[in-house]
Amino acid sequence: MINWPNFISQLFNGLALGALLALISSGLTIIYGTLGVLNLAHGAMFMIGGYAGYVAYSYTGSFILAVIAGSLFVMVLGVAMERIIIRHFYHRPHEDQLLVTFGLGICFVEIVRLIFTSQSQVVPPPALLQGITSLGFLFYPTYRLAVVGIVAVALGGLFLILYRTRLGMIVRAGIEDSVMVDSLGINVYRVFMIVFGIGAMAAGFAGIINAPVVSLTPGVGDDILVETFVVVVIGGVGSFPGAILGGLIAGEIISITSMFNPGYAYVMLFAAMTLVLVLRPHGLLGTQGRE
Repeated sequence: MINWPNFISQLFNGLALGALLALISSGLTIIYGTLGVLNLAHGAMFMIGGYAGYVAYSYTGSFILAVIAGSLFVMVLGVAMERIIIRHFYHRPHEDQLLVTFGLGICFVEIVRLIFTSQSQVVPPPALLQGITSLGFLFYPTYRLAVVGIVAVALGGLFLILYRTRLGMIVRAGIEDSVMVDSLGINVYRVFMIVFGIGAMAAGFAGIINAPVVSLTPGVGDDILVETFVVVVIGGVGSFPGAILGGLIAGEIISITSMFNPGYAYVMLFAAMTLVLVLRPHGLLGTQGRE
């Protein structure tokens, strides 16, 4: 039934989903913008973050420790992945990068399926954030409201790292001209390792934050990967503010369209992406850079 309370509720749903997509996309766009690597295993890292947090929660009963464990585990996995495999593909064609990261994503999914089976797992929200909250004109799940705040803080932290630290300065310079950064005597490959770890950690953090909203399954990262790439295209490849803007736009499109007909949610999302590509080929906040 379509009415004003439902419409406003969907707007809040879109805000929560958009914030989550913005966080995942920020990690993906940082990796691609700095390293030039199209990481198709990013969705699998989102899923692994959820499962790592689930394991930590099972042993500790603490949601905060689950978030920390899930994020750190995926960061370490990302660093190991970059050191062992990805660094050998920096100067390889994009097709090779797509194939190797796509293969890694499949391996991660099947390993998780082997360990946890295909049965869905649930991570409950912390007791303080359970239930519903009255907004005066609407009752809304408390945890979903908290997700928006948590993601906003995480994005703020990433912004400070990228725009207020020496590492961020190097990363942003590397996005524009990695050869120049290397010629200044900076160990670019060490920076690449750190960047890949930060990007992976963003996906893992989002995975465990999202676990109380949507139950965990090995395939939970597949749909989110598609949505994330659309967000990056809409916002602009390599643009951190673009990832945030694109995430919020995508979240609202999916949520509002689902209110009328869920089957057309992806249709409208891809229609929006097509429109952006026609009018602004480099995205809303993107600039012409690497191919």
